[in-house]
Amino acid sequence: MIRINIKELLIPNWKVNDKISKISINDLSSKNVKALILDVDGTLISGKKPVLSSDIKNWIDNSKKYFYIYLFSNNPSKSRIKLIADELDLEFTCSGGKPSKKKLKKVIDKIPYSSNEVAIIGDRVFTDILVGNRLGMYTILVDSVDYYGKRIEKNNFQSLERYLARIITGDIL
Repeated sequence: MIRINIKELLIPNWKVNDKISKISINDLSSKNVKALILDVDGTLISGKKPVLSSDIKNWIDNSKKYFYIYLFSNNPSKSRIKLIADELDLEFTCSGGKPSKKKLKKVIDKIPYSSNEVAIIGDRVFTDILVGNRLGMYTILVDSVDYYGKRIEKNNFQSLERYLARIITGDIL
């Protein structure tokens, strides 16, 4: 019988205390990352309006020179996620069902890298980090962004989620 340690599944490999555009390409490369799976709502755009800030768009455009990038969202609105994917010229999946592994595993199987060379970047512990760790990916937790692409200093939902993860893991998130 395989024993799963829920504590390990909730701890990201890397916690960035800022938004996604503050991640260094060199730091990602040094961790043997070859591909990026990016969450959309909260990570790239506000949950309210699908508008990309220029610094996040520029970060993704620059990152595309170094990594294969794919958008993976739990949001069921195909038109919303497609709008962002088209702006970035990226493939995407909506209604991803995270933390279920099923749909994300299909995406990873199409990428010419092993799962430990693929990083998932997201703002949620119980969806993005959990599914990434379940699939053996490199997991990166970032802070959510607001409508203007600015880091949300105090996100009540994210704070609650990280607090619960701390209780479960005993780790500081």
